[in-house]
Parts: sequence; structure tokens; C-alpha cells
Amino acid sequence: MSFLIDSSIMITSQILFFGFGWLFFMRQLFKDYEVRQYVVQVIFSVTFAFSCTMFELIIFEILGVLNSSSRYFHWKMNLCVILLILVFMVPFYIGYFIVSNIRLLHKQRLLFSCLLWLTFMYFFWKLGDPFPILSPKHGILSIEQLISRVGVIGVTLMALLSGFGAVNCPYTYMSYFLRNVTDTDILALERRLLQTIDMIISKKKRMAMARRTMFQKGEVHNKPSGFWGMIKSVTTSAPGSENLTLIQQEVDALEELSRQLFLETADLYATKERIEYSKTFKGKYFNFLGYFFSIYCVWKIFMATINIVFDRVGKTDPVTRGIEITVNYLGIQFDFFYAISSSKSSNVIVLLLAQIMGMYFVSSVLLIRMSMPLEYRTIITEVLGELQFNFYHHWFDVIFLVSALSSILFLYLAHKQAPEKHMAP
Repeated sequence: MSFLIDSSIMITSQILFFGFGWLFFMRQLFKDYEVRQYVVQVIFSVTFAFSCTMFELIIFEILGVLNSSSRYFHWKMNLCVILLILVFMVPFYIGYFIVSNIRLLHKQRLLFSCLLWLTFMYFFWKLGDPFPILSPKHGILSIEQLISRVGVIGVTLMALLSGFGAVNCPYTYMSYFLRNVTDTDILALERRLLQTIDMIISKKKRMAMARRTMFQKGEVHNKPSGFWGMIKSVTTSAPGSENLTLIQQEVDALEELSRQLFLETADLYATKERIEYSKTFKGKYFNFLGYFFSIYCVWKIFMATINIVFDRVGKTDPVTRGIEITVNYLGIQFDFFYAISSSKSSNVIVLLLAQIMGMYFVSSVLLIRMSMPLEYRTIITEVLGELQFNFYHHWFDVIFLVSALSSILFLYLAHKQAPEKHMAP
């Protein structure tokens, strides 16, 4: 009887998660774009529901909600379903929609979709060869075989995003990194943009007048044909006539310059808005958070380096420890939610987002397990199997360090180059 009650609780929560994922998909992520295939929306919502269920089960492990046998059953079922979606269903549909967009393969799209999926499975399986992620005694269809490879991809994505986010967050919010932009700088750039547009209009008028003159003189109909005639028309021109090829090249160069000037003008306006925003109370608050995340970023890079050099596995970082103290002693509840959005909506983009989301959540479970006390991680360890958990933590540190240092270098070069670009004549 208790198993039926526990199952009804889990099914109800999954239905709620599915509904929330559907509404979030329609009202937030892709409200301005059209996704024509309902199967894509269903896959996204189902992935979201089972991803959230994994974190719900982690909370139930800590709080002791549900019977232990029920939690084990739903852990097992949840992992089987999420792996089925991430390894079999989503990759197949991604290949299917890619092939469907190619007219030459449209009639045989099912065959080519299967071929793409088999190609994905080959590389997905070969991914596990160079990594010490699994005991060799596990069978080819075991959960450990699938989750070990999904974990490598997911942990890599997590580390890349975390490394970039740890660097980009303080760079975005701290007023220290804002370059000084005045109204004079914006007016000067707008003046250059208007002058460039005037030059483009002037040259296009010259081209139009030259073509009209050539048409009136009959030069258009008497143009020499063949390769040598084309060379002659490019390199020579009649007395008093315009060289249209050279003018067109000048127009193309000016149009490219106008696009660059427009983007730089928009960037200056955005920077000016950030400067004005930084002077508000909310802006000062985020500026303070920027300093906090800068310290955290330095600490995280330092600890990742220590973990790599001394071959150690980190237990708990300051943020996790702070949340733990706050929840245990102050009674404050936290609710974190991370959403991934895209500026372009299509069936393939949505499925890729679902794939990334599912792998991100599965990998989070692998990494969160190390931060949990031993008495709370027993069932999770039994369900995940005999994985090399320490490897994932070491791999996360390595990729995080590379991502963070690369982001620092990239943002430094971009910040250094920006003033020089805007000051150029």
C-alpha cells in the first residue's frame, strides 16, 4: 500500500513538472517563435520533468520522504527513462529533422535518420574508451555503460559553462570593467556612420547615371562577349564614362564599413546604458555581487589547480557550505532554476537544448553525490553503479580551469581592444 502511495506522489509531481515545462517552453523560451512539431515540445517537457524529478529524489533522500524501496525503484526507473531519451530518442529525432530539411534526402529520410543515429552511437560508445570511467565487468546494455558516457559529456558542458560564467559574471556586473563612454564619442561615431551612408548613396547615384548613359548610347547592347571581352570591360572604360566595377567594389567596402560602424554605435549605446544603470541602487547591488563572484572565481580557480596538482577531490565549496549553513541554522529556503534560451527557434535547436538540459541534470547528480553525507548517498550510489566518481570531479576541475583561464584571456583582449577600436579615426 505504501508503494502505491509513494508512486502516486511521484507520478503527480512528474505531471506537474511536465506541465510547468510545457508552459515554460511556450510562454518564456519560445513564445516569439514557432515550433511546428508537437513531438518536439513533448520531448522537451518530458526531459524537463524527469530532470526535475532527479533533484526531487535527492531532496527526498535527505529528508527521508517515501519508503527507501520506493525511492530506489523510482531512481532506477527515472534514470532508465532519462537515458532512453538522451541516448536513443533525442539523437534520432535530431537526425530526422536534419535530414528532413535536405530535399535530396527527403524521400529516404527515415533511412538516413537511422544512419545518422548509428553514427552517433558509434562515436558515443567510442567516447568511453580513453576515459577510466567504468569497471570492465559491466555489460554492454547496463545503466553504467550509458550513464558513464553521458556523464563525461555532461560534466564537460557543466565545466565549460561554469568556467565561463565564473569569469563573465563579474565582468558583466562590475562597474570597474565599464569603459568610459561620453555623448561626444557616440556623436562622433554617428557622424562617421552618416558620412559613410552619404558616400554609399553618392556612389550608387553615379553608378545609376553611368548605366543610364551607357543604355542611351547603346553600350549595353554592344558589350563584347567572351572571356577577353569581360576582361576588357573591367580594365578599360570609354572616355568620359565611369568604371562600374571599381565603383561597385568601393560601394561593397563602404557597406561593410557601415555595418561595422552601426554595430559599434549600438555597442556604445549599450555601454552608456550600463553606466547609467550602475549608478542606480540595483546597479550598485549587482556591482557588489560582482566583487563577491570575483573572489569566488579566484578561489575556485585556485582550488581547481590544487585538486589537479595534488590529485585530490574537493568536497564542498563556499557557496554550497554557505547554503548549508543558511538552510540549517537560519531556516531560509532556496530555489534555484537555470534556463537555457535561444534566439533562433527550430525543431533541431529545441532538441539540442533538451539534450544539453538532460545531460546537465544527470551530471549534476554525479557531482552532487560527493557533497552529500554518506548516509544520504547510499541509494544513489547503488542506482548509479560502480562508476569512477572521482574521475568526474577531476575532469570537472580540469575543464573548469581551462574554460576559466581561456575566458579571462578572451575578455581581457576584448576589453583592451574595444577602446582602441572606438578611438580609431
